[in-house]
Amino acid sequence: MKLDLMVMTVHPDDAELGAGGTIAKYVAEGKAVGIIDLTRGELGTRGTADTRAAEALEAARVLGVTVRENLGLRDGFFANEEESQRVIIKAIRKYKPEIVITNALDDRHPDHGRASKLVNDSLFLSGLRRVETKEDGKDQEAFRPRLQLQLIQDQYIQPDIILDISDYWDLKEASILAYKTQFNSLTEDDGPQTYISSPDFMEYTKGRAKEFGRNIQVAYAEGFTSRKLLGVQDIFELI
Repeated sequence: MKLDLMVMTVHPDDAELGAGGTIAKYVAEGKAVGIIDLTRGELGTRGTADTRAAEALEAARVLGVTVRENLGLRDGFFANEEESQRVIIKAIRKYKPEIVITNALDDRHPDHGRASKLVNDSLFLSGLRRVETKEDGKDQEAFRPRLQLQLIQDQYIQPDIILDISDYWDLKEASILAYKTQFNSLTEDDGPQTYISSPDFMEYTKGRAKEFGRNIQVAYAEGFTSRKLLGVQDIFELI
């Protein structure tokens, strides 16, 4: 199955927090969109890997994505080395996405920047025909997406591009809140309180979306960075 857009991020909930509105927008427009989680988030303070997996499936249902898959790398201990790269290469060649969005280039959580570099390097290697991989016993063709973008996560970074998600904020919020053990919860049944479990965190997330939106005169937006210069064919189409 070929995807138009793949959001490939390290923890279940990274995709929803950083690009939930973008995902919902392109699903609504009929694009084939998938989420690939690198790890199960098993080191998270609240909940378990199993509850996180169930929450991820509910979030995927809310957003309407075509694919949600978990690659099972070790949360906190994955490395940018051949074994992990080949796992990612196989997923890229399987789904052949036009655009990939991954984690922030650098961030408070060390997994984010490390995952961003891992995905970046794997995307390059995926385009080399002499890097051989198989799926179901068959050789995979070399493939490299035409565009890679990065989320803006905890650490504020000036975006290179801002996308209007005003019509999809409610879906983004609902997809985040599908992670009941992680967000907007004052109970300690699922573990001690954390920075993200406080209701204030959702207000911060909404404020970030409003701030990005203000810059392009819309209600809500998501910002992304690019490792390369971005070109357009018509400057009159820019907001």
